Amino acid sequence: MSKILSSLIIIYLILLQGVAVSKTIIVGQHERIKTIKQALETSNDGDVITIKKGFYLENNLVITRQVSLIGIDFPVLSGNKKEGIITVKANNVTIKGIHFTDTGSSFVKDNAAVKLDSVSNCVIKDNKFSNNFFGIYLGKSWQCSISNNIIISSQKTQAYSGNGIHLWYCKDIEIAGNTVDGHRDGIYLEFVKRSIIKDNLSRRNLRYGLHFMFSDSCEYFSNKFEHNSAGVAVMFTHHVKMFNNIFENNWGDASYGLLLKDISNSKIYNNVFRRNTCGIYLEGSNRNAIENNLLERNGWAIRLMANSMDNNFRKNNFLSNSFEVATNSTRNFNTFSNNYWSDYQGYDLNNDGIGEVPHHPVKLFSIIVEKNRPTLLLLRSFFVELLNAAEKIFPVLTPETLVDNSPEMSLIK
Repeated sequence: MSKILSSLIIIYLILLQGVAVSKTIIVGQHERIKTIKQALETSNDGDVITIKKGFYLENNLVITRQVSLIGIDFPVLSGNKKEGIITVKANNVTIKGIHFTDTGSSFVKDNAAVKLDSVSNCVIKDNKFSNNFFGIYLGKSWQCSISNNIIISSQKTQAYSGNGIHLWYCKDIEIAGNTVDGHRDGIYLEFVKRSIIKDNLSRRNLRYGLHFMFSDSCEYFSNKFEHNSAGVAVMFTHHVKMFNNIFENNWGDASYGLLLKDISNSKIYNNVFRRNTCGIYLEGSNRNAIENNLLERNGWAIRLMANSMDNNFRKNNFLSNSFEVATNSTRNFNTFSNNYWSDYQGYDLNNDGIGEVPHHPVKLFSIIVEKNRPTLLLLRSFFVELLNAAEKIFPVLTPETLVDNSPEMSLIK
């Protein structure tokens, strides 16, 4: 019997040697391990590295094992304005509760506070980022989550600023609940597939609050983009859904609530465009559904270029915009129907809620301004009102077919 028991114990010990037992490694000024670099070097897959409150001057840290970095009371990791701080090269890594600051700026390297390099199932959440070149950078990664981070920079020029959250060649990423402030682009995506961007606040960025290119089949909803120098840009992309977002106070000579360039087969609905230089700008964009949006107090509600076709503008509310629709063409290949126009002066004889008189949203003065921008000085003048009235009676320059034949008489709920 004792021989059997001894054999079982030996077998158990042999099996135990092949099983990795996770442990907690504590980093702190008064702990045995005082640096994060040392903790990473002694860690194994599954370990939790707990970082106590304090200031840690470390950069170019590389995570090659599946560990979790958990900060207590937001310990500060500083790059000392020289390099990036952490590069993750292992799957299943979690980084939480840490304050990252002062990466180095570079014209040749994408220095980031946290960079994910060809990994999956990583989580970056509940962190603070301040005065970094790039905040969070993902390259060739998938099925990762970036959530509830505060990412703030104070650079004054685009050349010395990277993006707050940057994705390149990624798929199935969730970006949720982050605040991004003062970077070049708040959130930037290039060659990204099947990702979700939701519940983020992106404001006061030097270029775009959100900028994405070549990124198909993504969804963007319940975000707020405000006070960005150039607004939001969506380029060279198909099958996008953008809904329940707020685009507000994006002012400037080349600023937009939402710029759509070479976008097709996409849906933009239930959004608010308020007080932007231009609410929605479309260039080379085709077969998009733009529905149930509120466009209020913008310079231009819609600027629709001649090379945009087969777009459907339906059930939108146009309220108190300086120009409802502007275009650079005398022809129209798009559809406007059942929109509410605050400037509409028609009537509803049969009380069905639809105006009997078609609404022409393109005014002659908007055509003149499109060709000669300084004429904006005449806006609201009596002369302009005469021009618009004359064109309305005898249309010559405005596109005759750009018309809403069924304008709504009351605000669409």
